[in-house]
Amino acid sequence: MNRQSISQLRHLCQQMQCRLVENEPMRLHTTFRIGGPAAVFVEPDQPQQIAALADFLAETGGELPWILVGNGSNLLVRDEGFPGVVIHLGSRFSRISVESAPDGGGVLRCQAGAMLAAASRLSAEQGLTGLEFACGIPGSIGGAVYMNAGAYEGEMSSVLYQVTHIIREGDTPRMQTCEAGTLDFSYRHSEYQQNGGWIVEAVFRLQKGDRVQSLARIEKLLQSRREKQPLEFPSAGSTFKRPQGSYASLLIDQCGLKGLRVGDAQVSEKHAGFVVNRGEATCAQVLALMEQVQRRVYEQTGFHLEPEVRIVP
Repeated sequence: MNRQSISQLRHLCQQMQCRLVENEPMRLHTTFRIGGPAAVFVEPDQPQQIAALADFLAETGGELPWILVGNGSNLLVRDEGFPGVVIHLGSRFSRISVESAPDGGGVLRCQAGAMLAAASRLSAEQGLTGLEFACGIPGSIGGAVYMNAGAYEGEMSSVLYQVTHIIREGDTPRMQTCEAGTLDFSYRHSEYQQNGGWIVEAVFRLQKGDRVQSLARIEKLLQSRREKQPLEFPSAGSTFKRPQGSYASLLIDQCGLKGLRVGDAQVSEKHAGFVVNRGEATCAQVLALMEQVQRRVYEQTGFHLEPEVRIVP
């Protein structure tokens, strides 16, 4: 990496009072608890800081590779780490506010680092309905919008109203707000996966509901999650996307792969759709296990399993 560019970035962060550390272990910032060090790790807490970081990285002309992360709940970071800048939108960028809407419902405004589960519960406590499905998704708002996260027959695009993001126009990053309908959402997909962009804030339009009923539904969904998913081990949630015409967990189970293990990486014995870290699993072990699962499922069923987990870099 260009040490002069890193020195300039450090100076910029000092001016903005934005936290920067070098060689930060990414295993501390992913739910898989796997990953080598990020060369540079930055934690902004204001939209203006994010915009300044986008400007700076654009001006370096690609000298400093970068990635934007939230809770790291869908990331598998390689053992050698990330040789660039990780911009982490976490607890320092996690404000949530509730506003009334003309139709009697409500507007939930969330910074990208806010936890999706926290937004789900807060909206229910405020008597708003529509986001209960997300109560057990362990990701941040930005990551959930990026991948159109979903569970229990719900997904982000069904309640998302607006997104504020930073995109590049020519050589210049610009912050803008757009309607959710323009973002090409589909199953676990959004426009951001093709065209990039830094998600800064998401706004949800929710309906007026019954607080007691919404909170009861949340508790029911959380109980179901505890019973069915291997929450006792670190993981990145569902490892593979749902293939058209079947379910990844069903196919993996049918092929007798529950419990299959490479080192400390294991196909969960509780839910075949999860690869879990039984202790000191490495990224290399997880990738080797995923490859075995993909090959054997394809050989036995003809279905190709596409990873849902995002591999970095």
